[in-house]
Amino acid sequence: MSRFLRASILMLLLSSCGGGNFSAPRDLDNACSIVRERPEYYRAMKASERKWGVPVHVQMATIHQESKFIGDAKTPHNYVLGVIPIGRQSSAYGYSQALDATWEEYQSEQRRGSARRDRISDATDFMGWYMDQTEKSLGISKWDARAHYLAYHEGRTGYARGSYNAKPWLLVVSQKVADRADMYRGQLAGCGR
Repeated sequence: MSRFLRASILMLLLSSCGGGNFSAPRDLDNACSIVRERPEYYRAMKASERKWGVPVHVQMATIHQESKFIGDAKTPHNYVLGVIPIGRQSSAYGYSQALDATWEEYQSEQRRGSARRDRISDATDFMGWYMDQTEKSLGISKWDARAHYLAYHEGRTGYARGSYNAKPWLLVVSQKVADRADMYRGQLAGCGR
């Protein structure tokens, strides 16, 4: 067997063993379609709901806003002179767009050193943990998708200071998250879940 053929077979095998399916589900506006296409998403969100008390529809709406259900989502690059990439806007990564430091805090506190941001079950557990901590420290109901999104985006300290009030665009986004959560809640109730 030639070296080229062996190398090609090896590359094919390695690429097939790599990460999971990081593409988004086909119909992001239909919760029933998402859970039919990706039942592992629903199982992960239900597990997080049981453990942390964060409703599935709140998790779904937040993940939609953060990553559009793309498992390896990253923030855009920053550029010098408009063309030279100098790094990403932040360390946010994965379904939940968790920052490195916050993810490491979660891994340490929950003793989940092997948890990965591009694994849906880990991302939803992280989200449940974060929102549970937010409820405890700020008193935000786990059913309040809008306020949780603001605290998720700004961090708990930023939320407590009201930093989002200086960001009209973020207030609009947080309302869209709340509206999507309501839409997903109604859809999930009608699709036999």
